[in-house]
Amino acid sequence: MNKKHLSERDICTKYITPALVDAGWDKLTQIREEVSFTKGRIIVRGKLVARGKGKRADYVLYYKPNIPIALIEAKDNKRGIGEGLQQGLEYAEVLSIPFVFSSNGDGFVFHDRTGQAIETETNLSLDEFPSPGELWQRYAKWKGLTSAGEDLVLQDYYDDGSGKQPRYYQVNAINSTMEAIAKGQDRILLVMATGTGKTYTAFQIIWRLWKGGHKKRVLFLADRNVLVDQTMVNDFRPFGAAMAKLSANAKTIERDDGTSIDLTIAMDKKRRVDTAYEIYLGLYQAITGPEERQKLFKEFSPGFFDLIVIDECHRGSAAEDSAWRDILNHFSGATQIGLTATPKETEYASNIHYFGEPVYSYTLKQGIRDGFLAPYKVIKVHIDRDVQGYRPEKGQLDREGNEVADRIYNTKDFDRNIVLDDRTKVVARKVTQFLKESGDRYQKTIVFCVDQEHAARMRQALVNENADLVAENSRYVMRITGNDPEGQAQLGNFIDPESRYPVLVTTSRLLSTGVDAQTCRLIVLDREVGSMTEFKQIVGRGTRVHEDTRKYYFTLMDFRGATNHFADPDFDGEPVQIYEPGEDDPIVPPEPDPEDDDGSADENSDSGEADDEEVIVDGETPDISIKGSPTKQGKIYVDGVQVAIVAERVEYLDESGKLVTESLRDFTKRRLRKHFVSLDDFLSRWNSSDRKQALVDELEAEGLDLDVIAEELGKGLDPFDLICHIAFDRKPLTRRERAANVQKRDVFAKYREQARAVLTALLEKYADEGVLNLDDTNVLRIPPLNTLGTPVQLINAFGGKAGFEDAVHALQNELYQDVA
Repeated sequence: MNKKHLSERDICTKYITPALVDAGWDKLTQIREEVSFTKGRIIVRGKLVARGKGKRADYVLYYKPNIPIALIEAKDNKRGIGEGLQQGLEYAEVLSIPFVFSSNGDGFVFHDRTGQAIETETNLSLDEFPSPGELWQRYAKWKGLTSAGEDLVLQDYYDDGSGKQPRYYQVNAINSTMEAIAKGQDRILLVMATGTGKTYTAFQIIWRLWKGGHKKRVLFLADRNVLVDQTMVNDFRPFGAAMAKLSANAKTIERDDGTSIDLTIAMDKKRRVDTAYEIYLGLYQAITGPEERQKLFKEFSPGFFDLIVIDECHRGSAAEDSAWRDILNHFSGATQIGLTATPKETEYASNIHYFGEPVYSYTLKQGIRDGFLAPYKVIKVHIDRDVQGYRPEKGQLDREGNEVADRIYNTKDFDRNIVLDDRTKVVARKVTQFLKESGDRYQKTIVFCVDQEHAARMRQALVNENADLVAENSRYVMRITGNDPEGQAQLGNFIDPESRYPVLVTTSRLLSTGVDAQTCRLIVLDREVGSMTEFKQIVGRGTRVHEDTRKYYFTLMDFRGATNHFADPDFDGEPVQIYEPGEDDPIVPPEPDPEDDDGSADENSDSGEADDEEVIVDGETPDISIKGSPTKQGKIYVDGVQVAIVAERVEYLDESGKLVTESLRDFTKRRLRKHFVSLDDFLSRWNSSDRKQALVDELEAEGLDLDVIAEELGKGLDPFDLICHIAFDRKPLTRRERAANVQKRDVFAKYREQARAVLTALLEKYADEGVLNLDDTNVLRIPPLNTLGTPVQLINAFGGKAGFEDAVHALQNELYQDVA
């Protein structure tokens, strides 16, 4: 057997896998081949939605399931032994794998990323591949693990038998946390973008620590009731009878699979706590408060819990003096793990100060790049009064008949100090126009307003613009804010993919955090967003991909310039500690100004009844009925001031995660010119390709779906003309024009009648449908070709299969003769 003639797969099967087995690696539990670890970036331009190619490693070797320690890139034997090493190193960096190998079947090149080897790279023969024990020994030494630490790190993951595997970044986060705890770290921060499965990640960490007996009693804290309840019945479900909620109110909750369950509660009506459970889940607000009688957590001794996991720890827990932080201080002896999508880093509050640098970060940019999170396009709309400012005419009266103070009002003032009613109507009209033009007026939409009153006016404006659909169901448009019980009651329906209503929701801050709106496709910003933390949270409302409803991207419509945050280098960079105390300053960051808070409540109501109802501060400026300047009175309402849109542009994410203004045509041209350096290069590859469809498939794998592009930019053009026209500015011919040119040249004359009939029918099929794989004999089984004879008869009309393929290739060459 000549190795040079073997495919890459054959090299793997016949040489690499046997070498691994001989070295002691278990084929079933330790060796995985062709491991896809990203889904492929979702690319959006106009109506084009396509996935790029995902990343796939040839081999990943695991010491135990989900403990990856080595990676192998394989190549066929025509290539050098170390040819796959650079690709392997790139993958290993992403997967946090220290040992990388490359092979072509003759042996291995071994690269040790730990920095502890005498030589970073060494050549090994096929029978010198290291054993699992040998590599693990190196790994444990590199990580500084004691024998007790190894026992903790190697604790099994939870496996429900369904085959569900954690994603690579979840494995990295879980294993990084376990290793940190194994080395004695007791304050741990994990940064994971919204929509990347923080709760599932937390579950696996808790499960492994609890199951191995390393942590016996666990407290999971969140700041939204829905987060606690859904966590209990879904991700934390395997804890079963060992788990209870710190609540006195029983509740029936529906699981993701549609079944219902009654939550187990750990308190009676007199608020006495049952300490018999091992896993407790609770709301910050339900177990603490500013008054001593509200501090329910003190029912537990300081040493009761040995593990506390804090969900969304960027909020109240970041502030040293907050009531929530009391809980963490009370259980200071416990290992504490903070989970956040957006580290709170301001001049005054920092969770990095408390938890330390993150042991692992997975950002929004990484999630979009990998294809796990939905990308977005941004529509920036500029309103004349926002751009130019508004100065009232002399003697201008407001709705109450009072004279409007003479000054220039700008974006910061609108809907907070002064209301131009027409401005609200213009925004509602633009949102409705977008929904109508998109072809789907039922796409879930959140409109963020300045405050609750603005949200009420925006709701009314949207109702008037969408009167036809509101007549069908009044819940088509709803306001969901902290002071609106009817709206809050519909929150569950809004985030439920199965529930059609509500569709358009107006809010101020209530929906900016902690709401898993999987099918949200449009986010409208009609208020400024000063906090980067809150901006990331708002963007996170749309980043979930929902395959069932084909939601692969979302749109941000920005009326206030809030998306300028995208240009901030810190938007998706690594979290940075900002607080720098001076020589005489306290080391602990001071309490933040309440105005800087992101709209969540730090404290329970002062009624003394610390029940489950989260208290929500909706972030509005209260109206104070005092006559005078806008800074001392309620809002000024001015009618009859005309407002118009002066500019609008659409921006898309490029490959590096930057927003660019680019049309589908420009995008396609740039990508095609990257693939084909010149027209001659393209023609050469097209003419030398026996299967034209293979070239088209190659482009589609890179995110260029030519069918979609043709629909928008060149109906009636086949891929050849589409590429020549868009990439190289050549005048295109339609498929029908190309087919007619072939007919005129009478190129079928040399064939007999039945063969000519087949070629004529194939040419007509190309003209109608743009079929490229004309040499696929299956085409002979469908109309109109199946009426000309059986496939065998038709192929025989050309003297056999080879004659049929030659004739079809000649036909394809004739189709493109004028350019070739």
